[in-house]
Amino acid sequence: MAKEKGRKLIAQNKKARHDYHIIDTYECGLVLTGTEVKSLRQGRASLADGFVQIDSHEAWLHHVHIPEYSQGTWTNHSARRRRKLLMHRAEIEKLESKSQETGHTIVPLALYFKDGRAKVEIALARGKKEYDKRQTMRERQDRREADKVMSAVRRQQRA
Repeated sequence: MAKEKGRKLIAQNKKARHDYHIIDTYECGLVLTGTEVKSLRQGRASLADGFVQIDSHEAWLHHVHIPEYSQGTWTNHSARRRRKLLMHRAEIEKLESKSQETGHTIVPLALYFKDGRAKVEIALARGKKEYDKRQTMRERQDRREADKVMSAVRRQQRA
């Protein structure tokens, strides 16, 4: 059997990048059951309400929805159970100290397979204010308009 190579994205949390300033990102392994892995291989998961909590020097992923495996039996997992993250102790301690600062939280950004192993990308983040979100949207729109004008100029030059 051929070994998997590369990165296969399962789920992404686009809303997190809109709602938070991303300060630092980490790649973590996940402790999963067999039916959870099979469900993820079908490309089914949601990170929308997920967050990470550090409890007695262990990192736990909460409220990430991995639906039950359709061919599973009584061994099926519960869809929203908390899952342990696999990280180095120094990373956990650093995250714990930073997340206790006011306004900081730890959110999942992406869930993917890397060389056949399930990984989650988490980020230390600070919540954006409403005016920050509007500013980000304005900058994105300005960039799109500038790109549109530049491509129109390039098209005219070619013709």
